[in-house]
Amino acid sequence: MAVSFLSTVPSFLPLQTAPAAPSPSSHTVRIRCGQIKPDSNSEDRFSRRDLLQGFGGTLSMGLMVSSHQMVEPAYAADLIQRRQRSDFLSNIKGTLFTAIKKDPDIVPSLLTLALNDAVTYDKATKSGGPNGSIRFSSEISRPENEKLSAALSLIEEAKKEIDSYSKGGPISYADLIQFAAQSATKSTFLASAIRKCGGNEEKGNLLYTAYGSSGQWGLFDRQFGRSDAEAPDPEGRVPIWGKASVQEMKEKFSAIGFGPRQLAVLSAFLGPDQAATEEFLASDPDVFPWVQKYQRSRETVSQTDYEVDLITTLTKISSLGQQINYEAYTYPVKKVDLSKLKL
Repeated sequence: MAVSFLSTVPSFLPLQTAPAAPSPSSHTVRIRCGQIKPDSNSEDRFSRRDLLQGFGGTLSMGLMVSSHQMVEPAYAADLIQRRQRSDFLSNIKGTLFTAIKKDPDIVPSLLTLALNDAVTYDKATKSGGPNGSIRFSSEISRPENEKLSAALSLIEEAKKEIDSYSKGGPISYADLIQFAAQSATKSTFLASAIRKCGGNEEKGNLLYTAYGSSGQWGLFDRQFGRSDAEAPDPEGRVPIWGKASVQEMKEKFSAIGFGPRQLAVLSAFLGPDQAATEEFLASDPDVFPWVQKYQRSRETVSQTDYEVDLITTLTKISSLGQQINYEAYTYPVKKVDLSKLKL
């Protein structure tokens, strides 16, 4: 709302009151700019200070109004961008959920694909990480990525579909690979709930809705806006999980800032047979207590300890060394031409 200068200038005219007999010992009292001042004469005048005070009030009011006018559109624009990203992410999850449901056996490979793309991170050089470099033929063909081609093919097919409905540009492989791992992880949580309900999908869904950990994914979902690498990451940064010793795995996890706890909770990411992997990890005294902890947790209705720790660890790994663009996938909103509206 525009504020005119005149509307903010205080009145400098004396108040018109009913005449009263002056007392010899009294002075005329006038109200000026919110101050009560005695005056020895009755001349209608205002001082330079009055003008400056009035102008200063006007200026500050104008700044307040213009500031409000600038902040309000900026805030509205931010809300629009958040909604755009949220809607796009919801559609992505739908596409991935459908693709994984058609081929549930692909889940272990999707998890390892996301892990191997992320653990190329090198703290010393600040290079590598979950940057989609595993999509390059020279990287996906490395020994540590053997048998992951089918998972990458699912990612590529999903990307074609997602790009076809994206209004904010193509999705990065870096984002899609990590969100595919999220969808795959959720599918294992849901499958566990269904098993606890004797295979009844409806009851299993209700169980997971009531006791599951969907609300823990908030931070993971905000890390949406990774950029793709333009070349493969250096070789030798990812162990061949099926051939590595537990000590080698521990050393690799330590190099990226993790310990035995994270190694144990990511057992499903280290090979197609989680039970066999956990048995192998349990041979190490540092990892054994955590393997036990998560096995006990998975036997409970809610699996809280296991699910929360897994989500937390996946969230950290999926953002190693990445600069997240929080405006990614947003797009200009078309303005309505009011002149063409028929009233």
